Amino acid sequence: MNTSNFIVLSPEVQHALDNNLPVVALESTIISHGMPWPQNAITAKSVEDEVRKQGAVPATIAIKEGKCLVGLSSEAIDYFAQAQNVWKVSLRDMPYVIAQKLPGATTVAATMRIAAIAGVKIFATGGIGGVHRGATATMDISADLTEMGQTNVAIVAAGVKSILDIGLTLEYMETLGIPVVTYGQDEFPSFYSSKSGFDSPLRLDSATAISDLLKAKWGMQLDGAVLIANPVPTEFEMGQDAIEQYILNALEAANQQKVKGKEVTPFILKYIADHTKGESLETNIALIKNNARLAAQIAVAHCK
Repeated sequence: MNTSNFIVLSPEVQHALDNNLPVVALESTIISHGMPWPQNAITAKSVEDEVRKQGAVPATIAIKEGKCLVGLSSEAIDYFAQAQNVWKVSLRDMPYVIAQKLPGATTVAATMRIAAIAGVKIFATGGIGGVHRGATATMDISADLTEMGQTNVAIVAAGVKSILDIGLTLEYMETLGIPVVTYGQDEFPSFYSSKSGFDSPLRLDSATAISDLLKAKWGMQLDGAVLIANPVPTEFEMGQDAIEQYILNALEAANQQKVKGKEVTPFILKYIADHTKGESLETNIALIKNNARLAAQIAVAHCK
């Protein structure tokens, strides 16, 4: 069966791909599971605007009525921002959600796979999943990483989510052969903060240089993603020590309430937003826009 039977491109995205114009994939988990209404819809649309301002076409990805949608209308964004019982779809959930014709918001792994099938090479998100704290006991490792090991899509993110074990996540990406490039600094960022205490494996300082790396990697048929870590703008970053304490408190609360699996990350992000009087949400919005901006610049360079 042809995978294209399950993919529906918006007219704007179809036109861009047909004419070798720059396109940036965006995920939808942030819309359905990352923020409250109406902040989620406002943010999703402003992120798309950032992509357009840089001369690229946004392709927000979600699943509805048995189809993977690549490029959402304004009305569709509002739907995913308000609908109840939208699935948080990773790779293992995709066939079920598609076959059952359920609404689904795509995680990094699912968005990457759909983007790759559609022919979109550059993807902007907030932060990727990775190796969870305590994974030596729980084996809780995000499917984002294994997908990055095999799918030819570049991801612009503000590092890995700081609720994870950053050191182990970097080690695991090295094992999978995933180049990790930090934009404009030597230290790997940690989502809410530009600092993590870990050196970045690689550093590049321009969208063109990053595009050249992508062309070299995929031109050599070295399959898999490249992670481009884009530090949160300094005026929006939160203190590393302060955020770490909120994370530890959130993890303890999640443990006490027996929150498990894919519910952990939304629970912790909401806990931190509630306990920082929304400061973390403001940081989250700023870094996603910043990532969309850089991703669009890379997409433009990559099309030249």
